[in-house]
Amino acid sequence: MGGEKHKRFLTVAPFECAWREELRFREAGRGCIAFEAFAHNDVTLVFREQVGSQHYHYKMDNSPNYTVILGSHRNRRLKIEVDGKPVVDVEGVGLCCSSSFQSYWVSVYDGLISIGRGRYPFQNLVFQWLDSKPNCNVQYVGLSSWDKHVGYRNINVLPLTQHHHSLWNQIDFKEYQEENDSDEDRVDLADEFAEWGLANFLENWDFSDIYFVVDGNTKAIPAHKVILGASGDLLFSYTDENIIRLPSTTYPVLHAFLEYIYVGRTNIVESQLSPLRDLSLKFQVLSLTKKCDEIIGRFKTNKKLFDSGTKVEITCSGSQVQQHAILPHELPIDVPKLKQFFVTHQHSDLNIYIEGHGFIAKSHKIILSLWSVPFAKMLSNGMMESNSSDVSFSDVSAEAFLVMLQFMYSGELMVDLVEVSSLIIPLLLLADQFSIMPLQRECCRCILEYLTEDSVCPILQAVSSIASYKLLEETCKQKFSMHFDYCTTASTEFVLLCEETFKDILQHADLTVTSEEKVLDAILLWCMQSPEICGWAAIDELLMSSTPEQVFKGRLPLIDIFLPYVRFPLMPLQLLQMLNESKLCSVFPIFDQLVMEAINFAAIGMTTPVNNQNVRFQHRRSSFKELQYICDGDNNGVIYFAGTSYGEHQWLNPVLSKKINVTASSPASRYTDSKALVSRTYQATLFAGPRIEDGRTCAWWMIDIGQDHQLMCNYYTLRQDGSNAYPRSWALQGSMDKENWTNLRVHENDQTICRRGQFASWPIQGPSSLLPFRFFRVFLMGPTTEGSTSWNLCMCFIELYGYFH
Repeated sequence: MGGEKHKRFLTVAPFECAWREELRFREAGRGCIAFEAFAHNDVTLVFREQVGSQHYHYKMDNSPNYTVILGSHRNRRLKIEVDGKPVVDVEGVGLCCSSSFQSYWVSVYDGLISIGRGRYPFQNLVFQWLDSKPNCNVQYVGLSSWDKHVGYRNINVLPLTQHHHSLWNQIDFKEYQEENDSDEDRVDLADEFAEWGLANFLENWDFSDIYFVVDGNTKAIPAHKVILGASGDLLFSYTDENIIRLPSTTYPVLHAFLEYIYVGRTNIVESQLSPLRDLSLKFQVLSLTKKCDEIIGRFKTNKKLFDSGTKVEITCSGSQVQQHAILPHELPIDVPKLKQFFVTHQHSDLNIYIEGHGFIAKSHKIILSLWSVPFAKMLSNGMMESNSSDVSFSDVSAEAFLVMLQFMYSGELMVDLVEVSSLIIPLLLLADQFSIMPLQRECCRCILEYLTEDSVCPILQAVSSIASYKLLEETCKQKFSMHFDYCTTASTEFVLLCEETFKDILQHADLTVTSEEKVLDAILLWCMQSPEICGWAAIDELLMSSTPEQVFKGRLPLIDIFLPYVRFPLMPLQLLQMLNESKLCSVFPIFDQLVMEAINFAAIGMTTPVNNQNVRFQHRRSSFKELQYICDGDNNGVIYFAGTSYGEHQWLNPVLSKKINVTASSPASRYTDSKALVSRTYQATLFAGPRIEDGRTCAWWMIDIGQDHQLMCNYYTLRQDGSNAYPRSWALQGSMDKENWTNLRVHENDQTICRRGQFASWPIQGPSSLLPFRFFRVFLMGPTTEGSTSWNLCMCFIELYGYFH
C-alpha cells in the first residue's frame, strides 16, 4: 500500500506544550488520543476548549481544562487535574518508561476520563475517573512535559460515540453486534470464543490420529500427533499402528501428562510424580520433566511440604518455550516445531484445494480448528468435509489463504511490503469469513500502518458491508475526507463506494477541499458512475444530448440528496453565474434552487446568513487558502505569505522570523546562505554544493514551511544566480517527514534556464498536485552546464504556489 510509512517523532522540551491543529476531538467533550511516549516522568496531556499558545503551560492556565499526568512525582504517581486543581493522585498507576517507547491511550467522554496502556483504546484499562461536573466543551489536545524532555510518536486522535465501548471491542475482535441484538446473544458468542482452546481437545476423538493404551485400562485414549510432537519428541515410528502402548503407566499419570500439554497445568498426587517425570522424559516434554524434578527435590528436603495423598499442582508458567499467539500463554507448544510440521507436512490430515488454482497446502485439522470455530464445526459436525481428508474452497484468493495458514502455525503475519497491497484485503475478508480474530487484528494493524490515499477506496469497498470493521471503516472515511481532492481525482475508484459510505464522507467534519467545485464534481461523477475523471462542465455538455436517466441511471434520485452537501455560497460569484446558465440548472430544480440561493447571498453581501445554523453558509473547518501564481517574482506565493506572518504584517525574511526553515545539501557558508535564498534579492553567487546520498552524487535546497502547515503545490518559480551553471536535470519533490519524497515535477534535459539571473516557472500537474506536503526540495539529478562546478545547484530565489493550510 504505497511506500513505507515512517514514524513521526515529537519531542517536547521541559515546561513546554505542543499544540497541533489536527490534535482535536471531532465532537467537543468526546474523543480519544492514542500515542507512544518515551520519558523519565510526567507524560502530560492537556484537554482544552481552545488551542494553547506556543509558550503555553498547564501550570499557568486559567481557562477550563483537564490535565492528565502519567508518571508524576518522579514517575511514582498518576494525577488528574481539573482547571489546575488536583482531583486524582494515585500511586503506581500508568507510569512512564525511559528505556523504550510505551503505548498509552486516554479518552474523554462527557467527563469520564479513561486511561490505559496499549495501542488500542479500551484494552488494558488502568484507571477511570468521572467528573461530577463534566466539561463537555474540551476539544483540543496538548502534549506537555515537566522538568525533562518527553518524546511522543504515533499520535492518533480517534472519535468516540455513544456506543464507543462496543465499537472499540472490535480491537479484541469479538463479534460485532448490532444495537438491537440481545444481551444473551452477545454473552453466548463471547463465551464460545473465550472458552475455545486446546483444552477442548483433551482426550477428544475429534481429529485424533494416535491412541494411548495404558495398564489396567482397556479403553484407548485419543491424542493428536501434531500437538504431542510440538510439545516434545514423541517417536511415532516405532509402531506401524497409531497406538502407543504404555503397560507400566497408569491412567492418572497419562491423564496428567496429556493435561499438562493440552491445558498447561495438571494436578497429581505425590506418589505419581516420579512416574510422570519418567513419562515426560521418555517423550522429551522437558519443561514437565524440569517441573517434576523441582517438586521432587523440594519434597525430599522438606517432607512436610506435602501431605500424603494430597494432589500437587504443576503448571508450565515461566517456561522458556516459545508460545503460540492463539494458545494460552502457559501451554508448552514449541512454535518452530509447529511451523516445521506445516512445511514438511508431517502428521498432516487435510489437503486444501482452491477452486481455479488446485492443491495449495497440507494442513492439520486440529490446528485450523484451534484458530477458527467455523473451521472446527465444518470439519467435525458431520458435514462432507468432516469425513474427508480433502477440502475445497471457492471465491477466495489462493495466495491469501496460504498466508492465513502460515499465520495459524506461527501467530505472525508473514507478508512483506510488496505483498501487503495485493493480499491484505482478501486476507482481511478471509479472517472475517472464518472468524480468526487475531488475524483480523493483525490485518487491521497492518492496514492502519500503511494506509494511504491510494489504498483507502479499495479498503472502504471491502469493509463497509462488514459490521465488525466499523472502526477501520471510520478511519478510512476520515483519511478519504482529509484528502478529498486527491481521492476523487487520482482515479475513479471512489464511484464504486456505496451510498452510505459516500454520504458519510460528504458530511464528514474533516472534509478538506480546495474549492466547493471539487465537491460538486465528485458528486456528479459518483452519481453517473463515470469511468473517467471530468468536471461538471463536461457532464453539463453531456446533458445537452442525453437525458438525465441515461447519464445517471439508477443513481439519478440521489442527485437531490447529495447536492445540498455542496456549499454553493462559498463559490466565487463568477462560477455561480456560470452554473446558473448551465443545463444542470434547468434539469434539476434543486440545483437551480441552491445556485440561486448562493447568488442572492453573494449579492446581498452578508457576512453571515439569516439562518446561521445552515452549514452551507459556513466555511469548512479544514480548508486551504489558495496562493495563485500570477507572474515570475510576484507576491502571491507561500514563502512571501510566510514572510508577512500569513498576512498579519509587512514582509520580513521568513527565515529570520523563523516562519520557515531552509537547508542545503552542503554546509552553510558565505555562498550557501539559507536566508539569502528567500531574501527576494538578486545574488551573484548562491549555491548548494554536492553530496553523496545512496551512493550517488546530488545537490539540493530544501524548504520547511513549518510543522503546522502544509501546501498542495501546483506551481513553482526558480531564479538563476549570477553564474552560468544552468541546471538541466532536476526534480521538485515534496515530503511530510524528510525521509519519503514524492516527485512533483521531474525535469530531464530542460533547457529553460539559459541566462544569468533568469526567472523560470513551471506548473505541477496531475494527482501529485493535490497531495499536501510540509517539506519541499529542488533536487539536482544531473550535472549543470558548468564544467568545473557541475554539481553546484545555483539559484537565488524560489517560490511555491498552491493551496496552503
